[in-house]
Amino acid sequence: MSKRIRIFTASDVLQHNSESSCWITYRGKVLDVTNFLADHPGGEELILKYAGRDVEDAMKGAEEHVHSESAYDMLDEFLTGRLGAGESVVSDDWVATDDFTPEDTDEAADYEKNRFLDLRKPLMRQMWDGNFRHLGSVYRPSFAHSKAYYLQQVHQPRHLPESARLFGPPMLEMLTRTKWWVVPAIWLPIAAYIGLRSLLQFGGVPLAPFKVNPYLPLGFVFSLPASAYLKTAVSFFFGNFVWTLLEYGFHRFLFHVDFYLPDHPKFLMIHFLLHGIHHYMPMDKLRLVMPPVLFFTLSFPMTQLAHVLFPAAMANGTIAGSFVFYVIYDTMHYAMHHTKLPSYLREQKKYHLAHHYKNFELGFGVTSKVWDYVFNTVLPL
Repeated sequence: MSKRIRIFTASDVLQHNSESSCWITYRGKVLDVTNFLADHPGGEELILKYAGRDVEDAMKGAEEHVHSESAYDMLDEFLTGRLGAGESVVSDDWVATDDFTPEDTDEAADYEKNRFLDLRKPLMRQMWDGNFRHLGSVYRPSFAHSKAYYLQQVHQPRHLPESARLFGPPMLEMLTRTKWWVVPAIWLPIAAYIGLRSLLQFGGVPLAPFKVNPYLPLGFVFSLPASAYLKTAVSFFFGNFVWTLLEYGFHRFLFHVDFYLPDHPKFLMIHFLLHGIHHYMPMDKLRLVMPPVLFFTLSFPMTQLAHVLFPAAMANGTIAGSFVFYVIYDTMHYAMHHTKLPSYLREQKKYHLAHHYKNFELGFGVTSKVWDYVFNTVLPL
């Protein structure tokens, strides 16, 4: 079995620029020459002068040190990887247009050039087997990637006419694909039920815990005092406000934790599943809204916290308001990628697409720029 070649970025190599860890590059190859420093005929100082950088021009230049053919032949002894091609799609020069339609990616050419993920095969198996795990005698691809190269590539969008496959088994694959209408179909009835619980609780109607008896005595709804409706409305609108903060917070501090990710396979896998796949394939119609399982997982600790912080009636009203605004957020997110919108939303669409194609480190607001202004992360168009 051939040795796997690890793919690095120039920034990866630049970090190894000392006597204790000295890397150089030559014609796209990454060479670890740390143990060769003391044996270099021209002295270790000469290599350290170029530590972390490319040496092709220096090796050609007689003013530094004349190199024999055998010197070039022995370079492969120090091979530790290769530099990634780093093709760039995201650019500060990108301009949003009303009829933005990206070209489809040539899957074979993309893999041949970037050696990242082969779009013709299930992506998660490649992430697990190919990039981050040694499997003994089991087949594994010939290329592995550094964390920096993973982050560089995952933020360069690819486009296919159909959804790329994440998993081989159909049941797992099904859980990763969600049509936009599934979100309101599931979560609006749930929000309505929770809102009604809030209204009845504010009206003083005794309710059994949901797990004991989920039944709601709806006959009381029209005989409740006006104060119950007012308190429910206040809680509901407070939930709307809370969701706007959660939308910004999740997007910036969870989905875009990027460079603060621990350099560990499990964390990179989670990153790819949570949000990396969306930046990698931003126009994938079946991965633009959250699968119900994912939203339940993210929302569960938030709903439990609401019940810790507030009385049951207020907690339920707040949760209902947050869920309704979540539905607006996710359906609006889909529309921004695939629908012609009225003037205000058209500008917000350009703003969000710029987050994908211009600068993914700014512009975290999806439904509004408000919190981008507050936290100084506005993306200039």
